[in-house]
Amino acid sequence: MSQPLGRNNVRDLEPQDVARGIVEGRMLLVDVREPNETDLERYPEAFLLPLSAFDPHAIPDAAGRQVVFACRSGNRSVTASLAAQAAGLPYDAHLAGGIKAWKAAGLPTEP
Repeated sequence: MSQPLGRNNVRDLEPQDVARGIVEGRMLLVDVREPNETDLERYPEAFLLPLSAFDPHAIPDAAGRQVVFACRSGNRSVTASLAAQAAGLPYDAHLAGGIKAWKAAGLPTEP
């Protein structure tokens, strides 16, 4: 019997590394925050897929890019990664600290 997926199945990525990966075309950022949050502030170039309606198969073709989940503080992004893995997808990375860490690193957001 296989072990259930847990937090150890998700890799933490630092904001600067994710920002660089997006710019270099190596990463696809999937923001799982809710519309009331993303309406106020967004990650540049992120695909929006709220956790409340999360379907990992709705993530667009990553075209060779690494899929990285993001949220406000890093909790929902872990949940999304585990849900995607449970659905058989190889998405095992999230933005550690979420948009809070992103902004603390001085990275830009969009209104």
